[in-house]
Amino acid sequence: MAIRFVAFAVLLFASMASTAAEPVPLADFAKHHQFVDAKISPDGKHLAATSIIEGKRVLSFIDLDNNTGITVRPRDDDEVYEFWWVNDKRVVYSVMQNRSVLESPELTGELFAANYDGSGTDTLFGYRASDSRSGSTGSHIQKKESEYAWGSMENTLRDNDDEALIYVRRMNWSHVASAGGEQLHPEVRRINVKTGINRTVAVAPLARGNFVTDNQGAVRFASGTGNDQKFKVFYRADDKADWELIIDEADEGKFSSPIRFNRSGNGVYFSCPGKNGAGGLCLWDVAARTFKTLWSGSGPSVIGYEETFDEQDLVAIRTMPGRIAVTLVDKQAEESKLLAMLMGQFPGSDVTFVNASKDGKKVVIEVSSDRDPGAFYLYDANEKKVSFLLARAEWIKSETLAAMEPFEIASRDGLALRGYLTRPPGKEEAKNLPMVVYVHGGPFWIQDKWEYDNYVQVLASRGYAVLQVNFRGSGGYGGGFVEAGYGEWGAKMQDDVTDATRWAIEQGVADPKRICIFGGSYGGYAALQGAVREPDMYQCAIGYVGVYDLALMKTRGDIPQSIFGDKYLERALGKDDKVIAQRSPINNIDRIKAKIMLIVGGQDKRVPPVQGESLHNALAKRGIEHEWLYQRTEGHGFYDEANVTDMFEKILAFLGRNIGTATPAANPAATPSAPAGN
Repeated sequence: MAIRFVAFAVLLFASMASTAAEPVPLADFAKHHQFVDAKISPDGKHLAATSIIEGKRVLSFIDLDNNTGITVRPRDDDEVYEFWWVNDKRVVYSVMQNRSVLESPELTGELFAANYDGSGTDTLFGYRASDSRSGSTGSHIQKKESEYAWGSMENTLRDNDDEALIYVRRMNWSHVASAGGEQLHPEVRRINVKTGINRTVAVAPLARGNFVTDNQGAVRFASGTGNDQKFKVFYRADDKADWELIIDEADEGKFSSPIRFNRSGNGVYFSCPGKNGAGGLCLWDVAARTFKTLWSGSGPSVIGYEETFDEQDLVAIRTMPGRIAVTLVDKQAEESKLLAMLMGQFPGSDVTFVNASKDGKKVVIEVSSDRDPGAFYLYDANEKKVSFLLARAEWIKSETLAAMEPFEIASRDGLALRGYLTRPPGKEEAKNLPMVVYVHGGPFWIQDKWEYDNYVQVLASRGYAVLQVNFRGSGGYGGGFVEAGYGEWGAKMQDDVTDATRWAIEQGVADPKRICIFGGSYGGYAALQGAVREPDMYQCAIGYVGVYDLALMKTRGDIPQSIFGDKYLERALGKDDKVIAQRSPINNIDRIKAKIMLIVGGQDKRVPPVQGESLHNALAKRGIEHEWLYQRTEGHGFYDEANVTDMFEKILAFLGRNIGTATPAANPAATPSAPAGN
């Protein structure tokens, strides 16, 4: 198949002027992406995209025939978060808004709708649904009502232009199970996409659950974590049948989760342990209730899927053994043939299908890599042509960035560990470099991936090698790998980070006298715990919105306030309070030799500022000099572009003072270490 590539001029999405710079300005790395998502309408005539205009994320529409378009701005100060085409003319979207002094906007749980020409704007669902400003009066018999609940799209019902299925979680202001609050179970509702009138068609048998529908839109599966913290799968034959428990991790000791039905409806694809226990793809026979393994991983497990353009079947699976890998489930499908062709046309990149027109003749494609945040293209099957649409961040030039090189090592106890080593641009073979060990957050089910990461690129652009390792507990390698991390905060999970660091030293990449450890959230904990357990390995440690007192996690933050929060922490940290105290960096300050930098968001709900403030004050009380960066209006990760740029500058200055760099960075004055009172 020969495919032509052409430029596609979208007048609404005018490109921004860009000049090459060496090194890349830090503000460029801090800037929010201009475009987040792009999808084509079912009839293939219009494109919708979320774009940043005047500092707000809005919904833009373009007529693909004449390059004309309009922009739909959400009401008040809302910003568009996600969107879904529900018929040829109409889009449903969710919003986020700034509700307090917090810089980053938060999801409201509401659903709105608009037509591609800007007409028919309405609030379909949420606490403002019955507001007179929404422009809808509803039916004389039935009308929508405001309610405090979270809504998101479950199924657009491809063959139904009037309705869609939405996932709903009703608010419960006394939702903490340990406090005796009622656990409100998630629901699926059928909603009219014009009027907002809706009715419940399914209620999950779990307090925290997800759903899978069949190809006709009937809700057939519910799955999620039970009260015992074990994963469970429920099934029913149709919308009127009762739920039946068919898989319980507590009984089988294995994690299996439904993905979608096949085209005939007689089988269901499951993410399953596979033959090797590292993760696989299985087909569940609906009639026989038996599993057939279609694919088994040898380490990496399934992390993504590609569906047919008519959304009736699955054609490919995606894994991350290092760089992205795609396995075609149905090699004869037209989608598989196109995907294989496109992967050949974009070598060294990750190619994914975003969505397609109803007839499958026009397809939106996303192409990205470790050095490219992503660009969208349009494939026209009739003309066998691929046209460029828009780039997420056109000011980022891939040729100026650093490449992530995958590696695999064995931990001290024989567990296979995978990760990435990024060396500065132009120094791909360099040795004896200053190195930053960058530890991901989560920690469970989260993984470092071969993809664009602005933090990694900031560090590499200033002369640092960057080491990332997926320690036990990380996602992407099967349920057993995750299980191996439970109860191992500050112990075997930390040993994995240490083993990867030693490997980089042994390879001659890292100068053993110039290594810093850095991370956010759990990664912030690991950074300080690394300085505690390996006082002679790291010359400095940077804790970013991190946890430093594990016992405090049980009483402060949004985890203990959530359903199952206490049980999750018990499983994650263990039950022994003495061990938990021993593994808390705040109780081991005297072991730390490394220079310390702490970065805290004053509005952080996940890891409240008291975590950083307590360690800050404890260090100050002992007269231990350290860097302190506190942003009152930031949360669990900085959001404001100016604040992020300032953080990058201060991190680089801190690194420069403690492990040096081949590329000098700006050196702003350090903030004095004074006891925290804010």
